[in-house]
Amino acid sequence: MRKFIRHPSDVPIEFTVENIEMTRDTLSNISVGGLSLRSADPVEVGSLINVTVPAVRPPFLAKGRVAWCLKRKEYFDIGVQFVEKEDTYRARMVEQICHIEQYKKDIMESEGRVLNGKEAALEWISKYAAEFPGIEGR
Repeated sequence: MRKFIRHPSDVPIEFTVENIEMTRDTLSNISVGGLSLRSADPVEVGSLINVTVPAVRPPFLAKGRVAWCLKRKEYFDIGVQFVEKEDTYRARMVEQICHIEQYKKDIMESEGRVLNGKEAALEWISKYAAEFPGIEGR
C-alpha cells in the first residue's frame, strides 16, 4: 500500500543514473515521497538517480534511489524514492504544476479553451487550491 498520494502527470523529465548519460523521458507521477517515470531502458533497482523536471522554474532537481523497475509492453516504469529530505518538500510545488498542466488539458478537451500557464494557474488555484491536501495530511 502506498504511503503517499501520487498525482498523474506527463511532464517531461530528464535523468541520469549514476554516471550514465542524460536521458529525456516522461514523468508518470510524483508525490512527496518520490516519483515514477517512463524510460525506454531498464534501470537497476538500488541505482542512484538524479532527476530534473525542466518545466518548473527554477527546474526541480532531486536525488533518488531506484526502488523498482517494471517492464511494460513498450517501455519501463521506474519508481524513484527521494534520498534528501528537502526534495520531498520541493516536490510539493511540482505536484501543483502537474495538476495545473492537467487542468489546461482538461479545459481544452471539455471546453475547447486554450489557456496559457498563468491563466490555467489562476483558474486552478481559485477552484482547487483550498482542497489540495497538505503535507501533514499525507
